[in-house]
Amino acid sequence: MTRRPAEAMERRIMENSWDNRFDREDYLFGTEPNAFLASQAFRLKIGMKALAVADGEGRNGVWLAERGLNVVSVDSSTVGLAKARALAHDRGVNLETVHADLAEWEWEPETFDVVVAIFVQFAPPELRKKMFAGFHTCLKPGGLLIMQGYRTEQLQYRTGGPPNADHLYTADLLIRSFAHWEIRYLQEHDSLIEEGAGHAGMSALIDLVAEKAMHDSLPIPAAHAIGTQQDVAPPFAARGRSGRALTGSGAD
Repeated sequence: MTRRPAEAMERRIMENSWDNRFDREDYLFGTEPNAFLASQAFRLKIGMKALAVADGEGRNGVWLAERGLNVVSVDSSTVGLAKARALAHDRGVNLETVHADLAEWEWEPETFDVVVAIFVQFAPPELRKKMFAGFHTCLKPGGLLIMQGYRTEQLQYRTGGPPNADHLYTADLLIRSFAHWEIRYLQEHDSLIEEGAGHAGMSALIDLVAEKAMHDSLPIPAAHAIGTQQDVAPPFAARGRSGRALTGSGAD
């Protein structure tokens, strides 16, 4: 794919920005997994092949590897990936790291059982649409997407994430984007998160677990039921949590 010079320059600036942010003694987002991802451990099985998208310093990819998954961690920051490999070494697990610009990433068809996309919100709408399509391409039929991101209301909290509303999520956006998936779980909530210096404080979040349809010719409607907060999986107990489950169960 050929990009316009301005787009290429913008991507290089972003890559350098992340290298600069990760170039510190500690881990910008900590070394523990994202709380929502950890709450979904019951969906994971030893031997699954997982793709950790924009995995940064590797906290989520390493956690997946600790659970016995075969993990590919992809990111545009060489500094972040070096720290991811160091963390994997310290934890005694194998982690395959790939340095790549996701705007040019080749999504290999039906390769992964799980795709994890936690706070992947650097992407403007056009690139986000391509990435979401890439998630579908690279997952095997029946494969899972586990995703958490900031909602547009995050602009009021200013405790992490991009300052541009176009990069943030809404429930309607995710429902439309994954209309041909089976949405297992979708919830909006405001919660206090503590993920290193990078994500700290009350935050406007949205959680998604979606399953790629076994037969793409038979699209499955997206969110269609109203749940309750009790639908959240028992291990997930974010502090200060309030919100609504739009569909599914965290422990279905």
